[in-house]
This record gives sequence, structure tokens and C-alpha cells, in this order.
Amino acid sequence: MNLKESQLVVDKWIKKHGVRYFNELTNMAQLTEEVGEVARIIARRYGEQSEKESDKNKDLGEELADVIFVVLCLANQTGIDLQEAFDKKMLIKTNRDHDRHHQNKKLK
Repeated sequence: MNLKESQLVVDKWIKKHGVRYFNELTNMAQLTEEVGEVARIIARRYGEQSEKESDKNKDLGEELADVIFVVLCLANQTGIDLQEAFDKKMLIKTNRDHDRHHQNKKLK
């Protein structure tokens, strides 16, 4: 499934199960909350913080999916074609960063 299809799936889900989209500010707050949950898992599981017993069963994939869901909601409600925006960004990054990363001694 591509991003355009994912946006349609989310839109149908919102209309069937969610009644309506939360407003943009509420979704931005939710996105921040979900990113915080991802950060907590990564900091404790892969970083230097010890993992609490209550965090050991947290699913990083599920939390990343929550982030994607809210991003898709924000794209839908603001009229963004995320597939088009992502494709454009990948082209920009490819043209801008190809040589830069290959020449970065820290990455060798």
C-alpha cells in the first residue's frame, strides 16, 4: 500500500469509526504524544536508560504505526497529497545528499 492508498484507508476509517477528524491542533498534540512514546521506547531499549518493567512489553512497531496514523490524519485534513510530497522530498534529498553522505568520514 502506498501513501495515497493509506490516506484513503485512514479517511474511510475516520468516517466509519471516528465520526470526524480531531482538529489540527489536537492532532498535532497527539502526534507529539505518539512521538514521545517512540522516543521513550528507543531511549530505554537502545539508549543508555534502563528499561522499566512496564515498558518491556511495549511494541515499537505499534507506536511507529500510531505516528504514521496521525501524520496521515494531518495530511488528509490539510489537503496534502502525502505520496506526492514524499516523492518530491526523496528527489530533493537524493540530489542534495548523495555526495554529502559519501564524503562524510564519520559514516565510514
